[in-house]
Amino acid sequence: MDYVESVVLGLVQGLTEFLPVSSSGHLVIGKALFGIETSDLSFEIVVHAATVLSTIVAFRKDLYALVTSFFRYIGKLFGREGLKTEMDQDTSYVMKIFVSMIPVFIVGVFFKDFVEKIFGSGLLIVGIMLLLTAFLLFLSERVKGGRKDIGYKEAFVIGIAQAFAVMPGLSRSGSTIATGLLLGVDKSKVAKFSFLMVMIPILGESFLELVSGGFAASESGIDPLVLLLGGAAAFLSGLFACKMMIKIVSKAKLWIFSIYCLAAGTLTIILSVMN
Repeated sequence: MDYVESVVLGLVQGLTEFLPVSSSGHLVIGKALFGIETSDLSFEIVVHAATVLSTIVAFRKDLYALVTSFFRYIGKLFGREGLKTEMDQDTSYVMKIFVSMIPVFIVGVFFKDFVEKIFGSGLLIVGIMLLLTAFLLFLSERVKGGRKDIGYKEAFVIGIAQAFAVMPGLSRSGSTIATGLLLGVDKSKVAKFSFLMVMIPILGESFLELVSGGFAASESGIDPLVLLLGGAAAFLSGLFACKMMIKIVSKAKLWIFSIYCLAAGTLTIILSVMN
């Protein structure tokens, strides 16, 4: 992988992470088109972490309010008020994010090897999952806009959708947003929740890979500068896409992405058969 390829793939990752078209699927397609083969997921770890950092920047004010509220609650919980302490709205929101993480945590602990093997299974699975993404987005467009807030049940179900979205080609944001809409959640609320709920799993995975030695640029054969450029490109494009996606979802234009995923999935399947 050279410098230009890393920047292109980083831009693709950042733009597609928050758009319902599957960033992981586009990375697989991009690497296949460039003829890139890597021995591990070091590049994927870097660009995914970079897009999460862009989310932190985009939602820094919201995150500050959520984090301070949560630790204020923890302080009261172990203080004089004890179990009588009531959660405020922000603390409850953080707890819902934790609930949404349960399914993906189970997948990460018990099915990590399977997921890594799927990423190396070729273009066919990516094409099929892109078609499934197109179907989910199309289905969610048929539902009238809901006004529900996200409860604990909705958070868990959306978390299940995120866990299934570890499949390359099955859009994480598309799956979680479509699931929320099908549950009757307000469009803008489910979009924001979708972007925030992914931060801890991806940053946690990146940290674990780093301390366990799973992240190793030298073993992957990728120049550290290549990784840095890819991460920078993913951060900048992710920052742009994150802000843009909130507006797009609020206006319910997901059918556009449904058509795109249908076309991309079909072409990917044809390409896989031809190869």
